[in-house]
Parts: sequence; C-alpha cells; structure tokens
Amino acid sequence: MNAAIYKDYTKEDLEFHFDPQKAAPDHALWSEKRNQASLEARKTLKSFLDVPYGDSPRQKLDIFPADNAGAPVLIYFHGGYWRGGSKEQNCHFASLFAKAGATVVVAEYDLCPSVTVTDIVRQARAAIVWAYKNISRYGGDASKLYVSGLSAGGHLVALALAHEWEREGLPRDAIKGATAITAVYDLDAVLHLDVNKEIRLTAEVARENSPFVHPPLARAPVIVAVGGAEPRGWKEQSAKFFALCKELGMPCDYIEVPGAHHYSMGVLLADPECALTRAMLRQMGLREG
Repeated sequence: MNAAIYKDYTKEDLEFHFDPQKAAPDHALWSEKRNQASLEARKTLKSFLDVPYGDSPRQKLDIFPADNAGAPVLIYFHGGYWRGGSKEQNCHFASLFAKAGATVVVAEYDLCPSVTVTDIVRQARAAIVWAYKNISRYGGDASKLYVSGLSAGGHLVALALAHEWEREGLPRDAIKGATAITAVYDLDAVLHLDVNKEIRLTAEVARENSPFVHPPLARAPVIVAVGGAEPRGWKEQSAKFFALCKELGMPCDYIEVPGAHHYSMGVLLADPECALTRAMLRQMGLREG
C-alpha cells in the first residue's frame, strides 16, 4: 500500500489533486482555444503592447483600454504554475471586459527556474504599482484598481492582498477588489510535486509566499472561484482561502462553476453568461453582458 506523503495523500493522489494537467487530460485543447482567442484579441483590439514595468524582457504589460475615460482597471496575472504561460496567450477575455467599460492590463513576469516564486511575487506587486502610477495615460482610473489572476496568477492576487501598499507610496486601499480563479494557495503541497523540479520551491520560500501565513491586509471585496469538476484537494484550498477571507471580515463571494475544470475556467472568463464573469463585472460596477 502506498503511504501518505502529505496530509492524507499518497504521491499518486497528490499529483492528481494538485497538478491540474494530470487532472484534466484535455488541457491542451482548452489551452489552444484560449491561445487562438488571445491571438485574435491582440489583432483586433485597440491596445498598447509590451509596455515595460521592470527591467527584464518579460516584465511587460499589454494594455487594452476601454473607450470611456476614467475606466476601472482590471489587472490580470496569467497562470502556468510560475513556470509557464505568457500575456500573449491570456488576453482572450479582454474584448468582453473592455467593451463593458474596463481598461484591461495583462501582466507578464519572469518564470521559474530562472527566478524564484519570491521574485515573481515582487514583480507582480511592481506591475500593480506601475499601473497605479501610470494607467491614467491609457484612460484608466487608478482609484478603481482591481486585480485578478488564474492558477499561479491567483496566488499572486492573494499575495497582493497581503502587501503593505504604503511601502510603495500607494494608499493602503489601493486595491478595490480582487478575483482569484482556481488559484494555488497550498504551497506546502507543491513541495512534493514533480513540477517542483522546475519551480524549485523550498520550505522557506513556500512559507514566505503562503497566503495562509501571510493573510490579506486589504479589506477589499474578493471573489474566490473554482471549477466544479476540479479534484477535491484543489477545491479545498480555494474553500480554505475563502473561509480565511470571511473570518477577516472581507466581503467575499465563492463561485464554483459547474462542470468546469482548471483549463476550461480560463476560457469561460470570456463568456458573458459565465457566473464568474458576471460577478467580476458587478464587482467593478459595470454592466453584465
């Protein structure tokens, strides 16, 4: 009998519950659908591409402005377990949100193993600071700043909520709302996964970047979303983070999208009928669909 190596999970169980590719055999089909929609968005939408916010080649933003001036700003961090993904593959939802009246900012960051998760968290915060200080040049209103992200990007959202923004010269309540989509919260589990050969998390780095060790300081409204077809272990970490936010007195919504898994969740973000999309628009005070 295989022995449990983390909580009640055997190695095989852990890989299934915490490596989304192994739980979604059709992940490549959904990724390709998202990639093609993103390519179309970059071709057709008004945009400002490859805007630098830091020094390395990947510290860049793609900005898709709304037609209206003074628009709320939605910053989005892509997934890829901190070791993959790009902004070019993750702007598929920009058309829907820009047409609804939001200025969309899709952020890219350096990847493991070239950098650590700590470095990526620092870069995500730098992207938020840049947007706050500069987004007015692109029609956005820095006083209406919202952050969102999927998978590893959702983890970056959680750590953004835990940051003391006064240290960056921003107001404490710089973030007006957040959405964490099928996010990675349990970094201790990642220590035992095969993908950690690339991520190279250590126990110290996991603790340094754990949303449960470093809970939110902001009291902004939060949407925690997960797919109904995702494994129990993956869903439980979202439920735990939602419970933490509620315990802290934050306005919270928990959305489980029926039948969706880790990869279809990303594609559904561009669906005006999806409950998650509609909740994000409501959070920003925008029309639904």
